[in-house]
Amino acid sequence: MTTTQTTKVYIIDDHAIVREGLKQILADTPDITVAGDADTADEALILARQQAYNVLLLDITMPARNGLDILKQIKKESPTVAVLMLSMHDEDQYAIRSLKAGAAGYLNKQGAPTELVDAIREVAAGRKYITPALAQTLANQVSAKNAIAPHEELSHREYQTMIMIASGKCVSDIAIELDLSVKTVSMYRARLLQKMQLKNNAEIMRYAMKNSLV
Repeated sequence: MTTTQTTKVYIIDDHAIVREGLKQILADTPDITVAGDADTADEALILARQQAYNVLLLDITMPARNGLDILKQIKKESPTVAVLMLSMHDEDQYAIRSLKAGAAGYLNKQGAPTELVDAIREVAAGRKYITPALAQTLANQVSAKNAIAPHEELSHREYQTMIMIASGKCVSDIAIELDLSVKTVSMYRARLLQKMQLKNNAEIMRYAMKNSLV
């Protein structure tokens, strides 16, 4: 008789509704169980250090400290941990950055429940999980590896600021959403303008639209 090994999952997301929704999806999957959940970066790191799990589901947009920063800290402390990033953002915005930072996979929250289950099983088995669309994006990047786009040189916060500006948000709105000071967001804006050799928000918007980032 074969015994099925249970995959233990931690869920890190600041939205209670999302956490409960994920729990309900996984409750119907016999080989996956939710071992714990958290809604802040500090709690996420505490849970991660316990390592009483196989897969950590981590939201990329967390208050005070974003998911990519948390991911990098977790991978620094526990390099073998399987982290599956969850996001409302399209893959072409954050998926590749997540994989480069050490994520085992990237999943859009709007995906089907079966996709979530498949992704958890894949990363729990020590494999990477990427969608066909992301695989094509990665293939395109390999083909054009010598042509690095300007936005690929940005830090995560600079890139995040660029996307939000391109979406029509002002510095004060971005500061509130990211739980940062207006001065800090203005600094990120200044840095990205300099790195990308752009002059103003209008040029940021044009660049983002031209490169299908928004």
